[in-house]
This record gives sequence, C-alpha cells and structure tokens, in this order.
Amino acid sequence: MDKEFKSLENKIDQLIGLYQQAREENIRLHCLLENAQEKNRQLAERMQTVAERLKILLNNLPGN
Repeated sequence: MDKEFKSLENKIDQLIGLYQQAREENIRLHCLLENAQEKNRQLAERMQTVAERLKILLNNLPGN
C-alpha cells in the first residue's frame, strides 16, 4: 500500500511540475504575443503614414 501511495505521490509531483512549466510557457508566449501585436500596430501606422505621403506626392506630380 505504501508503495502505491509513493507512486501516486510521484505522479502528482510530476503533474504539478508539468503544470508549472506549462503555466510559465503560457506567460512567456502571452508576452511574446503582446509584443508582436504592438509591433504589428506600429508597422501598420507607419504603412498608413507612408501611403498618405505617397498619395500627396502623386497628387503633386506635374500633369495631375
């Protein structure tokens, strides 16, 4: 019986360890996602600015 309890205790310890690893990885991935989303937002803003500038330049070309 003690052997079975010890085995169960070891399995529970392993499960807790795996849970903690998964939680830490989830936190890390969440931070990476937030950073990627922010960079994507910044790039979209820059692209919008460039598009607006190009539109102004095209409108100012001779013949328009």
